[in-house]
Amino acid sequence: MNELSNGAFLRLQNISVKFDDDQILYNLSLDINEKEFVTLLGPSGCGKTTTLRILGGFVTPDSGDVLFEGKRINDVPPYERQINTIFQKYALFPHLNVFENVAFGLRVQKKPESEIKKTVNEMLELVNLKGFGKRDINSLSGGQQQRVSIARALAVKPRVLLLDEPLGALDLKLRKDMQVELKNIQQRLGITFIYVTHDQEEALSMSDTVVVMDNGRIQQIGTPLDIYNEPENAFVADFIGESNIIDGVMLEDFKASFAGKTFDCLDKGFNANEPVDVVVRPEDVDVVPVEKGMLSGEVTSVTFKGVHFEIIVDINGFKWMIQTTDYEPVGAKIGLYIEPDAIHIMKKSEYSGVFGDYSSYSDELEKLSENVEEENE
Repeated sequence: MNELSNGAFLRLQNISVKFDDDQILYNLSLDINEKEFVTLLGPSGCGKTTTLRILGGFVTPDSGDVLFEGKRINDVPPYERQINTIFQKYALFPHLNVFENVAFGLRVQKKPESEIKKTVNEMLELVNLKGFGKRDINSLSGGQQQRVSIARALAVKPRVLLLDEPLGALDLKLRKDMQVELKNIQQRLGITFIYVTHDQEEALSMSDTVVVMDNGRIQQIGTPLDIYNEPENAFVADFIGESNIIDGVMLEDFKASFAGKTFDCLDKGFNANEPVDVVVRPEDVDVVPVEKGMLSGEVTSVTFKGVHFEIIVDINGFKWMIQTTDYEPVGAKIGLYIEPDAIHIMKKSEYSGVFGDYSSYSDELEKLSENVEEENE
């Protein structure tokens, strides 16, 4: 198992990890290309940080192999890997100034002083902190401290940079600015970034490849466009953006039945009359007069979102979400028109029936409020 058949730069092969009685990762395999920006995306507890820590050498898998350029590195300690890690807590040294924080790894490597000075200044300029070398770490803002931690990690010229929710402590505007900056840095340096987040928008805006995880397993790997437009199961469709997920039947190639009607679609390759999950994104539905609609229903909720209205429509007891710039009042009867390319067909999975109806969330809230009222009585 020394050589890779397909030349993958970094590979996790059949990785399983168990902590006490909890199985964290189940036989996980993943190939990562050189110079790629890969994001591990999923809810808390899905195994994404454990995956990152295995790559960094901080967790040893119970079974499976970690391969770097074809060589097994399971037993190589973190400091001997060409991989560096940035954590959410920046772990900067408070007794050292900015320059010495960035220089720390270079001094451990016993680099000449002239090289240290040159590299540190280059890194500070890269993260827009030129002239900050003599500043006290404690005098910096959260965003500036994050930049120092990035500069320190990059100064030792790693081949791979691991980033574990590094922007989690920043406010929204600074977080968005840093997303752009990180992507620019990755492209300028041409090194592999492996990024962990539970923020879907962050993953879609920054990544070349998104790896969606849940319950210790990879649910889908693809480009941001692939993941959004062609989700492989109801979990992915629900976790990435908003989705109407409806039970349906694939009657034949290019023809699906759901919500009591038959629709043209672009999908094929299913068995005749195969039960499926149907995904329709809220922004892909056109609101039309009832007589022109493929479906029709009553508006039960309207929320103004700034750019659009979010409308909940009851169609035969199933609550659809529609995003539209047209205002429709509660109680209005409206028609919905859905183009064939807005209909996405997915195989049934363990997640089928769990997501999709926009009455379920409000039911949960009602139960929560009832419990609170009971506790207060």
